[in-house]
Amino acid sequence: MRTFFFAAILLLLAATGYPAAADYRTTGLVVRVTDGDTLVLNTGRTSPKVRLFGIDAPETRHLAKAGQPFGTEAKRALGEKVLGRRITLEILDVDKNRRIVGIVRIGRRDINREMIEEGWAWAYRRYLTPPLAASYLGAEKDARRARRGLWQQEAPQAPWIFRLRQKLQ
Repeated sequence: MRTFFFAAILLLLAATGYPAAADYRTTGLVVRVTDGDTLVLNTGRTSPKVRLFGIDAPETRHLAKAGQPFGTEAKRALGEKVLGRRITLEILDVDKNRRIVGIVRIGRRDINREMIEEGWAWAYRRYLTPPLAASYLGAEKDARRARRGLWQQEAPQAPWIFRLRQKLQ
């Protein structure tokens, strides 16, 4: 089912004007940052929500749901990097929430990796695959060692654990 859905999204992207949909890459202007790992990209024809691949940032407060420490700071950090800027998106997947999942680049910069490197996100082990796994896990290790961003906390709670605990309450 997931493969079918992903193929359908790629066909939709091609039909709605995503350039070079065959190589899973597009460009656009970032018009909104929702949190530390999600943004909205205006391609000129569509404005999909984009989830940054391989990272998981602390949760921000949503309506009645509490946020995590450093959630607001992670959102701000991503916004400073990409909001109002033209980016290249390497499309890798579509998630269960129908967001496009990909690697955000500005020139040669890997914004996903930068978010980990600066301590604003975890390397999301559940979805990481080579060759990015080594790079992203190494960036997290360096950020932890240097106590950057969220690693200033004694024992930060990973967002996937935070979400699970919220769901169980």
